[in-house]
Amino acid sequence: MQIDTAPTPDSAPRADRRAWIGLGVLAAGLSMIVVDGTIVGVALPVIVTDLGLDLTDAQWVNSAYSVVFAALLLTAGRLGDRLGRRRMFVLGVLVFLAGSLMAAVASSAGALVLSRVVQGVGGAFVLPATLSSVNATFRGKDRVIAFAVWGAIISGMAAVGPLLGGSLTTYFSWRWIFLVNIPIGIAVLIGTMLAVRETKAGIREPGLDVDGLLLSAIGFGGVIFALIEGQSLGWWRPVSVFGVLGFDWPRSAPISAVPVAGLIGVIALTLFVVWERHRARVGRSAILDSSLFSIPTFSWGNLTALTVAIGEFGLLLVLPLFLVNALGLSTMGAGLVLAAMALGAFGSGAAARHLAALLGAPRTVILGLALEAAGVAVVALFLSSTVSPWLLAVLLAVYGAGLGLASAQLTGTVLADISPEKSGQGSATQSTVRQLGAALGAAILGAVLSIGLAHNLTDRLDAVGQLPEPAAQQLVTATRDSAGGAISGLRAQGDTGRLGSAGPQVTTALSEGFADATRTALLVAAGFLTLGLVSATILNSRSRRTPGP
Repeated sequence: MQIDTAPTPDSAPRADRRAWIGLGVLAAGLSMIVVDGTIVGVALPVIVTDLGLDLTDAQWVNSAYSVVFAALLLTAGRLGDRLGRRRMFVLGVLVFLAGSLMAAVASSAGALVLSRVVQGVGGAFVLPATLSSVNATFRGKDRVIAFAVWGAIISGMAAVGPLLGGSLTTYFSWRWIFLVNIPIGIAVLIGTMLAVRETKAGIREPGLDVDGLLLSAIGFGGVIFALIEGQSLGWWRPVSVFGVLGFDWPRSAPISAVPVAGLIGVIALTLFVVWERHRARVGRSAILDSSLFSIPTFSWGNLTALTVAIGEFGLLLVLPLFLVNALGLSTMGAGLVLAAMALGAFGSGAAARHLAALLGAPRTVILGLALEAAGVAVVALFLSSTVSPWLLAVLLAVYGAGLGLASAQLTGTVLADISPEKSGQGSATQSTVRQLGAALGAAILGAVLSIGLAHNLTDRLDAVGQLPEPAAQQLVTATRDSAGGAISGLRAQGDTGRLGSAGPQVTTALSEGFADATRTALLVAAGFLTLGLVSATILNSRSRRTPGP
């Protein structure tokens, strides 16, 4: 691969005023996309009740966006390189706004998931266009600053999502978490026409890699489907009927649809890698440039980004459900607790560039991930149905501080040795890895939460000992299927519901069981963050031997 021969940071030409205004416009578009990946979480308990969703539906509302996002990012990045990054950015914003409008008027689980798919398509075109435009527009010290801004937006706005979602859901309706995108998107489109310059890459290889797109979509979709549907359909033997497009997979089948879908996904991803290498050998255009992974900072940086995203985005699925259903906070209250992450992320993100000047970007990433892993682990240890929301907010602020440090510097570190000609593929690959991690995070931690609820809720109700086994099992199933929403209903009834005087005691037992399952999920998230910390340590050692941009 050709290493970037751009001028050194001290001699590189400085960006003009239009470039910085363009960065602001791109950052606004990026903010809209990033917020939408996390804004749904805190509103999810309300959406579950309003549309009658179950836990599997709730996971798909979160994951459908990320799955489609991940499946299309590589292709979108390649198209941006070939046809123009600004053009793809505008197309992505338009599609994203269409998906937002569909979500705002959705009246069923299927309609909402479909709208999230459309949003994911739009987001897949927006994200790589912003990062590759930054990489192609800025040089030297300006590139370092621009990457820091991009990273701070990723971390900070992801943390702002829950607060914004809580506010809109509390004072208006959950539908406004999607409607708010419309005026913002229109402003971004106008700003793009006025301030963002068009950039392209000189791609000489012929052809569009349609086969690679299909293989990657089938592969990512199969794996994520297996992780999300395993608990409801059965990990090996069928426990319920699976129907799609008029075809039913019966309970009498010898094997569940889950391992079949997972195997198809793994095979498709393997064929995808083989196919991409083949296209590179014969000189055809490929959506994945495997030669990029020969660069140590790129390969280890992406591994770090994957494991970290699993922990970060999985946490944003389970925490809002716990705060609203088990702890009994309002949607706004949950948003305020989670907003502590945003305060920590923005504060540390602003200081990350100065800290990186002292320690170096890789060491700043290490420090950030250490704070993230420690913050989540401590939150898990203190978690209970009676924990103080203020204590959780303080601990989440520590986690947010780590989030700001790591995200602000990881992006620039991963792409530091990627030439402008490869920036589209490099940024799209990194974004794909992050979105794949987001989808895996929701799927893995959602599965851990579901499995934990099945065991912990039963144990807690057995300890109460006032319910016959059929009634207890019915409560466990209702709580798990409603993602904890049944607890809120029982809490509102008090001792006047069908459980009578045992109602408050049963509600407490279910809340503690939900807290137990959430604690396990958070410890798994901390484990993934720790893996990211180990990978970042290796990245630090490799970056010392790799020349920077």
